[in-house]
Amino acid sequence: MPYFFADYYYLILVLPAVILAFAAQVSVQSTFKKYSRIPTRSGMTGRDACLAIQQANGLHVPVESTAGSMTDHYDPRGNVIRLSETVGPASSVAAVGVAAHETGHAIQYAVGYGPVRLRMGILPVTQFASTLSPYLVIAGLLFNFQILAVIGVVFFGAAVLFQLITLPVEFNASARAMKALEAQGILTQEELSGARKVLTAAAMTYVAALFVSLMSLLRLMILVFGRGRRDR
Repeated sequence: MPYFFADYYYLILVLPAVILAFAAQVSVQSTFKKYSRIPTRSGMTGRDACLAIQQANGLHVPVESTAGSMTDHYDPRGNVIRLSETVGPASSVAAVGVAAHETGHAIQYAVGYGPVRLRMGILPVTQFASTLSPYLVIAGLLFNFQILAVIGVVFFGAAVLFQLITLPVEFNASARAMKALEAQGILTQEELSGARKVLTAAAMTYVAALFVSLMSLLRLMILVFGRGRRDR
């Protein structure tokens, strides 16, 4: 069996991280579901909150609907906020929190927030690198072409860097959301606590995903550079 497929590093390094990421996904879904059952006292929907925050910050970003649940996002290329069926028309603590978070991303782009500009700048490179990386590593190990495998590892590292830069972007968007919800009185103090739990649970999925990528990068480095030393 080829060496690449016969290692145990996946079980030791990557699998625990994958389990952690799965737990984070379960947590965010559970938390979102819990606070989706709690209506806002003001009766404001996610869309209402989004528009109110935009107005307070001088923004006029279109708000569109998108299918599914927890598919909410801000599209910087189209400059549009898309809210899911469980967020846009819903008047729940979870819906308002998520909508405010996506509005936070729109504000980041409007004010030229540094990390988000950096992330957008390296996005094309990291997309290309992450797509090509596994093929380069596998080909390099199968055909004993060390430099090809090393390039694959470097490409994978670029994708990990993108995820690392994503963390401050996500945490900052949530901070902007919480600040706006409190400053404009959209949620009460009790409701703010619930919204914060939803956004924190969502942020942990990004942390867990980065952990998976870091462990995967470590595994690739051990496979590629460790094999290189043994071949000398």
